[in-house]
Amino acid sequence: MKIAWPKLSLPFGHKYRPLIGLDITTSSIKLIELTVAGGGYRVEAYAAEATPHSAINEKAIVDAEAVGEAIRRAVKRAGARAKEAAVAISGDAAITKVIQMPRALSERDLEAQVEMQADQYIPFPMDEVSYDFEVMGPSEKDVDMQDVLLVATRTENVEQRQAAVAAAGLSAFIVDVEAFALENACRLMTHQMVDGGSERTIAVVDFGASTTTFSVLKNLRVIYTRDFAFGGQQLTEEIMRTYGLSMEEAGRAKKEGGLPSNFQPEVLDPFIDDMTQQVSRSLQFYLASGGGREQPEQILICGGCANIPGVADVIASRVGIPAERGDPLGQMKLSSKAKAQGVRKDATALLTACGLALRSFD
Repeated sequence: MKIAWPKLSLPFGHKYRPLIGLDITTSSIKLIELTVAGGGYRVEAYAAEATPHSAINEKAIVDAEAVGEAIRRAVKRAGARAKEAAVAISGDAAITKVIQMPRALSERDLEAQVEMQADQYIPFPMDEVSYDFEVMGPSEKDVDMQDVLLVATRTENVEQRQAAVAAAGLSAFIVDVEAFALENACRLMTHQMVDGGSERTIAVVDFGASTTTFSVLKNLRVIYTRDFAFGGQQLTEEIMRTYGLSMEEAGRAKKEGGLPSNFQPEVLDPFIDDMTQQVSRSLQFYLASGGGREQPEQILICGGCANIPGVADVIASRVGIPAERGDPLGQMKLSSKAKAQGVRKDATALLTACGLALRSFD
């Protein structure tokens, strides 16, 4: 299993391995391909496809062929050239543990030691597990030791994604963890952060279709993350109920408009209230999660729901923390193909896909 440690690889003087960042969720499959242009990044290809009905159940891919066919359609429509992909497993499917190892160990001896000790930290039979590790640096507890990040998941979680990618005619070169991909992508939003995020505490709320991820970064490293069941699908379902529309019609109306005049006060405003309550509750969970927790100085709102007009201002006024819409593509150039696919309007929902695509430059 190849799990990449979260780091930002600047596009200067690094090897480039073309990879498609492929974010596979219960509602959609988003892919993005990045290259280097003028000292920054450029979006070469982008597309999104609806996830086939019932192909994913509780984040597990149960129909790899159907998901693969949707990936294939997205690749074709995007005009993506890379044949390898970076994909991610969900954070709740991964086990992460920081362990201490002697600094004097050679690379080979370190690998052997981690392999010997891994079963102490992984609550599954080792023959059912894929794992990887990365040296984080000297341990603060002991100068003769180093901190090593151990990451593991059931092999079936990896194989499901590999099978879906293979069914699309691609290969999964990297299997990452969503939390790491998100951390990687957050560095694309430093232009929006106070002091570029340096020595600052910033919250990032990524509203997905059915799951929202609340993360807190300190000095651009994730120190807290929480997933919870809430997302834009609830707004779609409320539009369905209120106006007697199908799911497809409601989704289209949500994006394109044209709903009756009572939509804002009767449907949208209550949903924004729910969004605000979810952010407030997540902040409370974070502050109660350990000693010395600092109130975030800023909140970046991401995901499809971030495009609701004025939502960041409402959240800021009610939780008392400055908030704005997060845009990981804000400083990137765009190819004509990517523009045609509407990548700019979908930018807020591309954190995971962008974080995965950045592995091209590791």
